[in-house]
Amino acid sequence: MKLLLVLLSVLFFAGYAQEGISEDFEEILTEVLSEDRGKEPWVTDIEGITVENTLFREARWTGDHLQMTLMSIPVGGQIGGEVHHHNDQFIRIEQGTARVLMGESAENITFDKEVTDDWAVFIPAGYWHNMLNVGDVDLKVYSIYGPPEHPYGTVHATFKESEEAHHH
Repeated sequence: MKLLLVLLSVLFFAGYAQEGISEDFEEILTEVLSEDRGKEPWVTDIEGITVENTLFREARWTGDHLQMTLMSIPVGGQIGGEVHHHNDQFIRIEQGTARVLMGESAENITFDKEVTDDWAVFIPAGYWHNMLNVGDVDLKVYSIYGPPEHPYGTVHATFKESEEAHHH
């Protein structure tokens, strides 16, 4: 997928090199095509890269104590019920409508709220949680974990791929 995007961008740049390309466009394209930038200082248009992301999950910055991932959840899809025993999690919704479920276990849901663009979700360590896309567009979110949850450079193109990775 990334290789295809890189090839398309090279062709695009080659075709428009004579006319010149704005630095802003080059920066945005670089951000969309970038890999995990962890362990180095980094600044980004987090809303822009979140909305442009088409992968189910991609670790975009993994440090020693924090991790930021981007997620794109299709209509009717879900993040998948899970619990992180040793880390807190922050999720910010940049596009779409979600139903957020949390509780001490999957059988004991005590939190059920519908949220949309610009809402933030704080998940304490040890809480079971899930997020369902109940809207009519792809749900675009970024998540910050402390400490990191996924291996450096994690990329899951689909929910199925993510589930398979968790079972290995």
